[in-house]
Amino acid sequence: MDLELLCKNACKTKVFLGKLSTGKKNSVLVAVADALCKNAESIIAANDIDIENGRNNNMPEGLIDRLKLTVARIEDMAYGLKKVADLPDPIGEVLDMTRRPNGMTIGKKRVPMGVIGIIYEARPNVTSDAFGLCFKTGNAVILKGGSDAINSNKKIVEVIRAALNDNGIPADALQLIESTDRETTTKFMRMNSYVDLLIPRGSAGLIKATVENATIPVIETGTGNCHIYVDKSADLDMAVKILVNAKTQRIGVCNACESLVIHKEVLADFLPMAVEALKPFNVDIRGDERAVAVCGEINKATDEDFYKEYLDYIISVKTVDNIDEAILHINEHNTKHSETIVTNDYNSSNKFLDEIDAACVYVNASTRFTDGFEFGFGAEIGISTQKLHARGPMGLRELTTSKYIIYGNGQIRE
Repeated sequence: MDLELLCKNACKTKVFLGKLSTGKKNSVLVAVADALCKNAESIIAANDIDIENGRNNNMPEGLIDRLKLTVARIEDMAYGLKKVADLPDPIGEVLDMTRRPNGMTIGKKRVPMGVIGIIYEARPNVTSDAFGLCFKTGNAVILKGGSDAINSNKKIVEVIRAALNDNGIPADALQLIESTDRETTTKFMRMNSYVDLLIPRGSAGLIKATVENATIPVIETGTGNCHIYVDKSADLDMAVKILVNAKTQRIGVCNACESLVIHKEVLADFLPMAVEALKPFNVDIRGDERAVAVCGEINKATDEDFYKEYLDYIISVKTVDNIDEAILHINEHNTKHSETIVTNDYNSSNKFLDEIDAACVYVNASTRFTDGFEFGFGAEIGISTQKLHARGPMGLRELTTSKYIIYGNGQIRE
C-alpha cells in the first residue's frame, strides 16, 4: 500500500465533494444506507471472522460487544445515515454579515474541513458513521481502523465505495488504510500535506500516541471515567435506576458509568440498594473504607481504581462529606467526558452544572445519553473532551470550518 498516494487521492476529491448540492448528498447517503442493509449478510460474515479472532486473542467481553455486528446493528447504521441525510446541511451557511464604514461587506461562511482522518479501534459502526458525517459536510475521509475489526471495516468500506461509484461519486472520497501496523499509523499521523484534521477514537493509549506523534491538527476524543454522584437529597430509587442503566446497559462504551460517588448521609441507605441492584450483573464493586464498612461484601478499592475506565462489570465507590468534596473528587479523577448528579436540591444541581469540568454534565439522567444520535445529530464522529474547536458529541457543524467572504466595490487601503 502506498500511503502517500492514498492520501493524495483523497485530497483530489475534496473540491468535487465541496461543490455537491445538498440534494445530491442526501440521495447518496440514502443509497449507501440501503446498500448496507442489502449486504448485511456478507458484512456479518466478515464480522464473524473478527469476533472469532477476538475471542481467540482473549478480547474482553465488553470489547467483543463493541465489535459485534448484527442485522439490527447494521440497520441502526443505515438508519443513522438516513438521519444524517434528514439534517440541515451546514455547508454554505452564512454565519454573520456586517457592512464596514468604507462600504465593504464582510461575512463568515461555513465550509468543509477538506480531508479528515480518523483512527479508531474495535468499533466497525464508526466506519459508516464517519463516512456519513464527513460526506454530508463535503469532506473526504481516510479511515485507519484497528486490526481487531479489519475484516468488518474492509467489507463495509467495499460496500460504501461501490455505492458511491454507482451514484457518480469518486470512490476515493472514502479510503481505508488496510495496513494495521503501528509504523503505518504513525506515518499517517504525519500526512499533514494532505489531511486537514485527525480524530482518534479509542483507548487512552491511542489518543496519547496520536497527540504526541501527529503533525496534523488533532481533536481528542477522550476515554470515559464517568461518575454518578448521589447527593443527600437524591431520590434513591431514581438513583438506582440511573446507576443500573449507566453501568450495565453496555459496559464497553465510553459513556458508561465507571465511578459512583455517594454523600455520607445516604451511604447506609443507598449503597445496599445499589449492591442488590447490580448483583444480577455480577458487578465487582470496589469501595473506600466507609463504603466497605457499610457493606462488607464489596471489595476494597485502590487509589488506581478511582482513575480507571474499566469497560467491564466493575465500578468504584467513593464516599464524600458534601457536594464540594464530590466535585473536587470528580474533577480530579475524571476524563472530562460525562458526569451526573442525582439530587432534588435545585442549588446542588446548579452548583454541579457550574463547577464540574466535563464535556457533558447531567442532572438526574444517565450518562449513557452522551451520544450524537441521542443529541439529535443523526450520528457522531466522536465525543471530544478537549476545549478547542469542539467539545462533546461531534456532529455535522464540528466537521466544518469557516472562511471570511468580503464584498467590495473598488476599496483600497490607505
